[in-house]
Amino acid sequence: MAEKVLELENVTKLYKNGRGASKISFSLEQGDVLGLLGPNGSGKTTTMKVVVGLCHADSGSVRIFGHDIEMEYEVAMERVGSLIEAPALYDYLSAYNNLKLAANNYTEITSQDIEHVLELVHLEKYRKDKVARFSLGMKQRMGLALALISSPGLVVLDEPVNGLDIEGIVEIRGIIKKMAEENGTAFLISSHMAAEIEKTCNKVAVIYESELLSFDTMEEALRLNPTLEDYFLEKVREKRGGMI
Repeated sequence: MAEKVLELENVTKLYKNGRGASKISFSLEQGDVLGLLGPNGSGKTTTMKVVVGLCHADSGSVRIFGHDIEMEYEVAMERVGSLIEAPALYDYLSAYNNLKLAANNYTEITSQDIEHVLELVHLEKYRKDKVARFSLGMKQRMGLALALISSPGLVVLDEPVNGLDIEGIVEIRGIIKKMAEENGTAFLISSHMAAEIEKTCNKVAVIYESELLSFDTMEEALRLNPTLEDYFLEKVREKRGGMI
């Protein structure tokens, strides 16, 4: 039986303007790639920030590898990598040195590990270039490299293909699926693009206006719907009482 990696139970985090996330519950096992699908401002990023401890939930619980993040935060985060919103990069440093600096936060990360992750995100040719010269897509790849530097068991990625061209999107998708299948790495990914979630993930959670409308396997989501876009629209229609 696959190990439970992430468990959210009735997680709520609402801001003064009423936006945020309300009563979000789902779980991931080893090798799962779960896509949070919803429009901008629906609560996806808030949910992810709660998962990695960038903000505290008003109520509910989050467990990572069985550890409650409120009670055992440091232990829970030991096997987590994340890219939330814009990657935290030092423009005056090279790609290699950005990763070397990040590696100081962990134990037993070697120069070979840094070279490997640069190859993984196809930035090995630019290892000595300063990040200030990087395009948006290259910076997004650097953000992914930072999330993967510690070989985590859970990776949380907020809009990971933002700024990438078609080839870049396909490459990142391939990296995610390969790590999930070969290493058992679990991924929590957000996107407002249904087609990308459909091609990348084996599970999907629809978040709309701060609420979790559904949580299904991709197989079940597509069983009665030709595409994930149709599935999403069906769930929104149900919320609105048949109107859309």
